[in-house]
Amino acid sequence: MNKFNSEGYPDPTAYEALTAVEREEKAKQYLPLIYIASPFAGDMERNVEKARGYCRFAVSKGCIPLAPHLHYPQFMDDDDPKQRELGLRFALILLGKCDELWAFGSPSEGMSREITKARRRNIPIRFFNGKCEEVSDYGS
Repeated sequence: MNKFNSEGYPDPTAYEALTAVEREEKAKQYLPLIYIASPFAGDMERNVEKARGYCRFAVSKGCIPLAPHLHYPQFMDDDDPKQRELGLRFALILLGKCDELWAFGSPSEGMSREITKARRRNIPIRFFNGKCEEVSDYGS
């Protein structure tokens, strides 16, 4: 954005107006990064399908979903305690980059750790039941 008009004279009014329009356009394009927390262990095939649905739900709400429990098991063994712990460590680091944490379904041990970390970092948390209906907290 140029502060001068085509003749080289300062034009602060036009500059301010065009800068405000540019800022507004950038704000419209912003998509929040949402950490998706949902159960993984147990019936992993069913839980993976549910997590995919939760990610689709976040996209439908204009957000970018981040679901580490879908990503890391692609190349790490969730049944190996060392690899599982490392994957959770990676996930908690990524959590710090997110705007919010959305927790779906009944909490697992891993989800509880994610929620605790989000609370410590003052990351907003929203709770949803398995049908993507927002609830006040677990058990609601």
